[in-house]
Amino acid sequence: MSTDAPAPLPRILSGMQPTSDSLHLGNYIGALVNWVTLQDKEFDAFYFVANLHALTVPTDPAVLRRRTRETAAQFIAGGVDPKRSTLFLQSDIAEHAELAWVCNCLTQFGEASRMTQFKDKVAKGQNANVGLFTYPMLMAADILMYDAAYVPVGEDQRQHLEITRDVAERFNTRFGEGGLVVPEPYILKESAKIMDLTDPESKMSGTNSPDKGLLLLSDTDSRLRKKIMSAVTDAEAEVRYDSEAKAGVSNLLVIHSALTGTRVEELERTYAGRGYGDLKKDVAEIVVSTVAPFRERMAELLDDPAELDRILADGAGRAREVAVVTMARVREMVGLPPRAV
Repeated sequence: MSTDAPAPLPRILSGMQPTSDSLHLGNYIGALVNWVTLQDKEFDAFYFVANLHALTVPTDPAVLRRRTRETAAQFIAGGVDPKRSTLFLQSDIAEHAELAWVCNCLTQFGEASRMTQFKDKVAKGQNANVGLFTYPMLMAADILMYDAAYVPVGEDQRQHLEITRDVAERFNTRFGEGGLVVPEPYILKESAKIMDLTDPESKMSGTNSPDKGLLLLSDTDSRLRKKIMSAVTDAEAEVRYDSEAKAGVSNLLVIHSALTGTRVEELERTYAGRGYGDLKKDVAEIVVSTVAPFRERMAELLDDPAELDRILADGAGRAREVAVVTMARVREMVGLPPRAV
């Protein structure tokens, strides 16, 4: 009879910034739905609110505190189970900033300068502070801190994961193998991309989309219906998928398909000979039926701050157990003495 302990589950890690008052439907379909699926698979899932990253843009302190708690509540309302996943606030684990400094010291200036998202954000007029410049190094620390074997990423985040892998490999080459786990991407190819309702050629974004273009998970039923009924379509009358010629209609079909599981081709047959109004009405009701229970659960969590605090404190404790071990190993390998306290 074997007494060997079962092998630990591979760890998977992801996070989102609290950069707006509410997550939107694109966050839900593109991230939260996948997070819930991953926690039900053979993974040790770690999910966090990336509120240190949110400091790269000017934000009122009271607003940031509120948004941080609301984002955590929305993770849970979206299906993240704190009993099956480790849910925590990035700012609760001081070791993130410490490991980020080590990552900074292993990254070349030219390498950091080539990061696409930094260049894009500066080109759009975002304040080019040093925090924005070193954002990928903090992101690397977030991942490497927890020995994550996998990181769920979309195509737009692949470059950040690559620099994380480069930093880990550089650390191991310089200080010894086994120091940091080199993570693998868990590409979310199946995730539907939800577009701005007013500009369906642009991705729905809590930062860049106008309110009319966003389906916020905190919106009332009437606001959701109004936004969808006002969504940009085209001058034709045929309901069919064509992301270039019929971006608005295609976006509505994608939302319908993502929330109901019905293939787009089947939806095209269903709406053959029918107008855009029918499609919009149906999409509106589908979105409302999805968001309403989410919004109710979020309100319950925010109405019981003590329970939300307990959940986050428990998650922080579990995350800190891992972070302390990682930083002790890193400090030893780079030549820093153990912490005095």
